[in-house]
Amino acid sequence: MSFDVILDFAAPDRREIYQEICEEMKEKRDLIRILKEDENRITLDPTGRKNGRGAYLCRKQECLAMAVKNRGLERSLKCRIDSGIYQALSEELKEAES
Repeated sequence: MSFDVILDFAAPDRREIYQEICEEMKEKRDLIRILKEDENRITLDPTGRKNGRGAYLCRKQECLAMAVKNRGLERSLKCRIDSGIYQALSEELKEAES
């Protein structure tokens, strides 16, 4: 008797995150992390390692538009987000696309 064992391991450095806005699994490096720091200050976290409550958004204008419409980021971060933050995110996405 012989047994053939096939092991299929995912790469250990590959981290996929469920992105709620577009309902897809995406790699962490393909997402933008939005961070809520102390006193409800909202910033972009390009490193993905800062302390605070974070939410991930993919780099598509359509997903940002959906996040604004259904207030997905506000629910994830549990605070109100000003239109200036959404404008900064939009500019960041435009830079990433070009």
